Amino acid sequence: MNFTEAKLGRIFILRLHHGETLHEVVEKFAAEKKVKSALCFFLGGAQDKSKVIVGPKDGNAMPPEPMMTLLRGVHEGCGVGTIFTDEEGKPKLHMHASFGRNDNAVTGCVRAGVEVWQIGEVVVLELAGSSAKRKKNEATGFEFLEC
Repeated sequence: MNFTEAKLGRIFILRLHHGETLHEVVEKFAAEKKVKSALCFFLGGAQDKSKVIVGPKDGNAMPPEPMMTLLRGVHEGCGVGTIFTDEEGKPKLHMHASFGRNDNAVTGCVRAGVEVWQIGEVVVLELAGSSAKRKKNEATGFEFLEC
């Protein structure tokens, strides 16, 4: 385990609009506000045909081949994630969220493209003074935190 310490910085409340792509809007906002590290919460609706990464096809294969699913119909959703800058200094959102419709539920990473349906609320809690950054691991293809 590695770690770094941080203090609570600025707090932002975002209202996303219908049709906006969750990770794109949050990353653009973070870049504009110079947010280098943060904790994020999402609450709202996901548009029909939103894309969610639901796991690797084979957990032993490296780099893993992601599995993607399309949400069929509008779903309710909530998620939690982090923002840390990558090796080029760009803020990257890593958020996992659960989406439900009737008795169907899907949980996964929003990076493939979750589009907001009507309501999208995000709260960003900036983590000030953190030295953590995302660094790509060639063997896995993941961007791991370096503390």
